[in-house]
Amino acid sequence: MSKKILVVGGVAGGAGTAARARRLDEDAEIIMFERGPHVSFSNCALPYHLSGVVKDCDDLVLMCPTNFAEQYNIDARVNNEVLSIDREAKTVEVKNLKSGETYTEDYDKLVLSPGANPIKPQSIKGVNNDNVFTIRNVVDIDKLNTYVEENDVEDIAVIGAGYIGIEIAENFIHNGKNVALVEAMDQILQPLDYDMAQILQKELHDNGVNMILSDALTEVHDDHIVVESGKKIDAEAVVLAIGVSPETELAEEAGLKIGKTGGIEVNHNYVTSDPDIYAVGDVIEVYSKIARSKTRLPLAGPAQRQARAAANHIYNIPNKNNGVIGSSVIRAFDYNAATTGLNEKQLKDAGISYDFVYVIPTDKVGLMPDANPLHFKLLYEVPTGKILGAQAVGKGNVDKRIDVIATSILLDATVEDLTESELAYAPLFSTPRNAVNQASLVATNLINNRFRQVPVSKVRELVEKDAFIVDVREKEEYEMGHLVNAVNIPLSELRERTDEIPKDQPVYLHCRSAQRSYNACLALQGRDFDNVINISGSFLGICCYEYFLDQTTDRDKIVTEYNFE
Repeated sequence: MSKKILVVGGVAGGAGTAARARRLDEDAEIIMFERGPHVSFSNCALPYHLSGVVKDCDDLVLMCPTNFAEQYNIDARVNNEVLSIDREAKTVEVKNLKSGETYTEDYDKLVLSPGANPIKPQSIKGVNNDNVFTIRNVVDIDKLNTYVEENDVEDIAVIGAGYIGIEIAENFIHNGKNVALVEAMDQILQPLDYDMAQILQKELHDNGVNMILSDALTEVHDDHIVVESGKKIDAEAVVLAIGVSPETELAEEAGLKIGKTGGIEVNHNYVTSDPDIYAVGDVIEVYSKIARSKTRLPLAGPAQRQARAAANHIYNIPNKNNGVIGSSVIRAFDYNAATTGLNEKQLKDAGISYDFVYVIPTDKVGLMPDANPLHFKLLYEVPTGKILGAQAVGKGNVDKRIDVIATSILLDATVEDLTESELAYAPLFSTPRNAVNQASLVATNLINNRFRQVPVSKVRELVEKDAFIVDVREKEEYEMGHLVNAVNIPLSELRERTDEIPKDQPVYLHCRSAQRSYNACLALQGRDFDNVINISGSFLGICCYEYFLDQTTDRDKIVTEYNFE
């Protein structure tokens, strides 16, 4: 007897489950319900309609119900909302939103993938005004774009500096709009560490985005918003991008178990507390491989994997559930940023002992056209060296480096393992010693106590305390910009000038990106200096770390001139 499978939700998780089930069973009756007018649309591409990169909203829709019927023999019913689940009778009540008709469908297996709702705090005055928008689907992005065009909107406030917020801000800037990006936290992109986020904050600032950090939205008016500090910001349209909450109402009303994070609780095979009901995608609670705790991860990649696993289990095909790592990538103007695993804050919250390295090689051989610095941060467990996460920011291909780390985490690799990773090289693509190899070699040296380092986040404090800092770059580089209290002793002259370096206090060394200063540290250690410490990231990292706050506050600079080359 053939199965009857009902799927609630027609985007990544739902459509993926339905398609996989069809590939496994040609005879199954598969019905997919979607409350909105579209199934299988590219929700990750929605912001790019605002700049015209995606010119027509219809281009965002990957497959229509007719395609599902013709190619997969799946009955995809748009504008059909599942109202309730009767678990005992194994039926769902559905409403056709076009005709108003309500009807019942029975099922053998039910898959829930309703997604998550954009958060819209009712405590914010004016949050329900006509000029306030959230982005979830094609209808939402079309509504926003139409409002901006028809009302000749010039000033736009984007609330929330996560992935969606930054992409919306960037695309509106490309469209010639004035954009304020408001974030209640002290940095953009919470998956990034504070030091890495500064690089992107510089890029956004330099491209005209008015960033307001550590200041939450409190009021929305017709032509401006008000933030917690009392500041008024011009805004004729407001986009809320402050996160999402799993759409669990249907599951809760059916008595399914909800996890402690607010998502539907599922087992290894994405089965809910009812053995005939599965759940996948943004609505579920998942398991963090590294933190070893429950979390939520609203990303398309994990949703696709969950969809396949759920469909497999319906047909008794075993799955390997490794938990989630959390890999993502974003572009912001000329810079790309990618991350995987846990960041420093998450590692501290999880109580995991860790350290990190921050290296800045070029993304390809320096002689090649368009070679640029690649900021790469690798986090690892102490003392085991097990890889815990990484972040990469630069103009080149950051994603391929992070993909290597994501795979390494999956395989429980250590930094020693990474030193032996054999990665593709040609001058136009990378350097002989890839950023991944370089970071792992530095980490191995730290684990083996070959040298000591201090992060760029501590340099301002060192300068203010007038610590002894040696800049080992050549004189010409030093004169183009340096730390205000740094002494210039080039690496080429270091061995002849060791008498200028004290032994009775800590000595901090830096160059452009920490390679020459690392060599300087080892040279001095070889001459019985046990007080030398390398500045991770060095002058380039310092400039990137200091720049944004220097530009947006009245604090004193700790560099004479910035150098970002």
